[in-house]
Amino acid sequence: MLGQLHDPDLHLLRLFVTVVEAGGFSAAQGLLGLSQPTISQRMAQLETRLGYRLCSRGKSGFRLTDKGELLLEAARGLLLNIELFRQQANGVAGRLLGTVRVGIAENQEASVSLRLARAISRFRERDEAVQLELISAPPAELERLLLEQRLDLAISYFSGSQAAFDYQPLFKERQRLYCGQGHALFESPLVSLEQLQQADQVRHRYRVLKSGEPFQSRRSMAMAEQIESVLTLILSGQHIGYLPCHCAASWEAQGMLRGLDPELDFVVPFTLAQHRAQQFGEAQTAFAEDVLQAFA
Repeated sequence: MLGQLHDPDLHLLRLFVTVVEAGGFSAAQGLLGLSQPTISQRMAQLETRLGYRLCSRGKSGFRLTDKGELLLEAARGLLLNIELFRQQANGVAGRLLGTVRVGIAENQEASVSLRLARAISRFRERDEAVQLELISAPPAELERLLLEQRLDLAISYFSGSQAAFDYQPLFKERQRLYCGQGHALFESPLVSLEQLQQADQVRHRYRVLKSGEPFQSRRSMAMAEQIESVLTLILSGQHIGYLPCHCAASWEAQGMLRGLDPELDFVVPFTLAQHRAQQFGEAQTAFAEDVLQAFA
């Protein structure tokens, strides 16, 4: 009786299937590259391992026993499964697998979304079966998720002060000071620095914006982090504040916002951030490469 299956047993089973499909020992010589006595000897070894006869050969020709018929069916199934396993194992060698978790800043400019879409398209052209997770959140939340290693990558503006992160530059976003319709400065033909100093300005909670803004008025009775919240406060006509130019453009075109002194503009660098201690797999590395290529 056959106990554990070893490589020599697989060779004997392959020989057995070849002999049957060829129609006998003599006919199988050319296919196996073995002499008839050697084939006969190895068939006898297989029968000894199994503990029963597989075939009869004599004047009446080559014929399988009932047990030989059952073994033939089982051997063909086994060898087919081994081949399928080999193909799948080889396929996995070059295939990207797993999950890639990416955080992105909210209210991205259209061109940024298109570049990121191109990176995703490029990634999907690879040999992969990867689950992509995209999460939109404010910068502080993205930093927290990166620190907790709940994200693999994040695209946003960051303080750059996190020693645990690696940052790779992607693009820059221009921010401008705005006021809304109904504000005292909205209809003023010329706005002086003193007038801006007296205006109530929306402050940002996030330190990279707070420290990057070239202008700070003397008053602030409003604070927000998310762009939608800043926009709402400015549209109230009671506050001035910084917004990304691309977010304000449609409101400005409708006459709902007015851009103030362009000399007070500033740019925010967006980077691709990752946690240095996080072990990157092939899928994460490949996606990062495609993002960097899309923004090159």
